[in-house]
Amino acid sequence: MQRRTFVSMMLALPFAGAVGVSCGGGDTGLRVIDADDAADYLFESPPEGLVVLDVRTPEEYAGGRLPDAELLDFYRADFADRLAELPKDVPYLLYCRSGNRSGQTRALMEQMGFTDVADVDGGINAWLSAGHPFVTG
Repeated sequence: MQRRTFVSMMLALPFAGAVGVSCGGGDTGLRVIDADDAADYLFESPPEGLVVLDVRTPEEYAGGRLPDAELLDFYRADFADRLAELPKDVPYLLYCRSGNRSGQTRALMEQMGFTDVADVDGGINAWLSAGHPFVTG
């Protein structure tokens, strides 16, 4: 699938009403959390099996990422197929650069039946602006 076609498909995904906004590490479901709550979630009270999912490009990932983040490039032609292969019953901390790609990914994850996804509002830009640690290299 071509990059433009895939992104167009992703933009057309409906954002269902079940995607809500909440704060705090104890919440579950599909939600948007700010960078400070994401740091608490990751460092203070990480749920068992937490997967930190970075949906940026490999170049962005190499420039700096959240600790223990796994890369799944949003622009790969097989992105949706690879996303569908991930376990749906484990918790995810999801982010991109600014929140756009992760927001689209969160909507797709909802359609696929994922049950616990915390999307970092403002992405790694907000994370870095809040002064939280990141890994480079």
